[in-house]
Amino acid sequence: MSEPLAPVQYLETLPGGAAFEMIRIEGGSFVMGDDDAPYKDEKPAHLVQIPDFYLGKFPVTQALWQAVMGDNPSSFQGPNRPVVQVSWIDVQTFLKKLNTRTGKTYRLPSEAEWQYAARGGHRSQGFTYSGGNKLNEVGWYDENSHAETKPVGLKQPNELGLYDMSGNVWEWCADVWHDNYEGAPDDGSAWTTGGDQDLRVVRGGSWFFDDCYCRVSSRNRVRSVGGATFSVFV
Repeated sequence: MSEPLAPVQYLETLPGGAAFEMIRIEGGSFVMGDDDAPYKDEKPAHLVQIPDFYLGKFPVTQALWQAVMGDNPSSFQGPNRPVVQVSWIDVQTFLKKLNTRTGKTYRLPSEAEWQYAARGGHRSQGFTYSGGNKLNEVGWYDENSHAETKPVGLKQPNELGLYDMSGNVWEWCADVWHDNYEGAPDDGSAWTTGGDQDLRVVRGGSWFFDDCYCRVSSRNRVRSVGGATFSVFV
């Protein structure tokens, strides 16, 4: 008898009642980057093979952060809004505590995993943004956000049922920042050697950036001690 398949999605419930949903992302190959992009850091486009992995259905909310860390550093307070103003270093502490409480191995995604999931994985329809070609339908950015973050899940999801991967908040990845993709891993792993070790990759754009930064191929960087937000994976 073959082993049962891992669940398509599952609900992780912490002691005290806080919970979050995870979605299984079926692996596959895809072309990462965009040779026609306006910025050289998105080049060269290159083939990457991604194993199966899990991704949070939504960015980490303030309610979840509060339940794990006991504080909430976010501006624009609201339990269902994504946590913000957390550094990459803060995130490592959060993940360590989350793993202690759940007995699992949640982690930040690699940049390759993030882009593969944002573009819809093996179900990708080639949209410019995560879930569609009209950003107003799938994400919050400078022209529709009213200058604030929004609760997660209010816009349309992408092909995999993931929300808010374009716009709303920047999301931390595990990778060290490199100025382009020359020499990047092709197996979906995080690129943690070389580059600028003081900077980490963030993805997805946000409520205060324009539509160009919300494209699924767009990249940015923040110092490890700076603040952004993130999604968690296992």
